[in-house]
Amino acid sequence: MELVLNVLLVLSSTILIVLILLHRGKGGGLSSMFGGAVSSSLSGSSVVEKNLNRLTVFCALIWSVCIVGLGILLKVN
Repeated sequence: MELVLNVLLVLSSTILIVLILLHRGKGGGLSSMFGGAVSSSLSGSSVVEKNLNRLTVFCALIWSVCIVGLGILLKVN
């Protein structure tokens, strides 16, 4: 069980990083420093953003469950 949770944690962590990097920058932070403000009008529609948000939240929930599950398993051992 611990091996399955570890593999799922690594996969969800990697997917979560990619999904977060796919989000469009909202403010004047690092994304606009590297030209993100210029290309923000070229990104997808609001439906794509909503689906990306849902997928990110779902992946974050899987990641959280893996963390809690591993914590419980390691505490028992």
